[in-house]
Amino acid sequence: MYAVIETGGKQYRVTEGDVIQVEKLKVEAGDTIEFDKVLMLNDGSEVLVGAPYLNEKKVFGSVVENGKAQKVIIFKYKSKKDYRKKQGHRQPYTMVEITSLTGEAKAPAKKAVPAETAETAEAEKKPAAKKPAAEKKTVAKKAAEDKPAAEKKPAAKKPAAKKATE
Repeated sequence: MYAVIETGGKQYRVTEGDVIQVEKLKVEAGDTIEFDKVLMLNDGSEVLVGAPYLNEKKVFGSVVENGKAQKVIIFKYKSKKDYRKKQGHRQPYTMVEITSLTGEAKAPAKKAVPAETAETAEAEKKPAAKKPAAEKKTVAKKAAEDKPAAEKKPAAKKPAAKKATE
């Protein structure tokens, strides 16, 4: 069973359980989203094709994360003209896991978490008791009077070089 949906000006062939990256949508991670622009639906026995969309059918998914793709470098230059321009771009995306193709919204499947992990996750969520910051000890600088004065010996003078008179 699969469907072809349209979102962000692009078309995606999806099945239940697929995780796809679509153009950025205004939703938060964990939210449920519905795609109403279904172009085609194949349920195994029959194929439904829209003109251009199937009116009664919807595809549901849950948002996994919002993020940015890897950086793409744009480098422009003109030879022999000393013109160089380097620019980078990271395209924002929304990662969606498809949960239902039949038009019925399903809650996203939650993974079983071992008891030990659940306890540690709860402990991490609680703010730890703040420890008082260790006081910095300031060391009093010794005054110049307290330090023994080092006796300075004058540097030995070298005899002046004699000028040659001719």
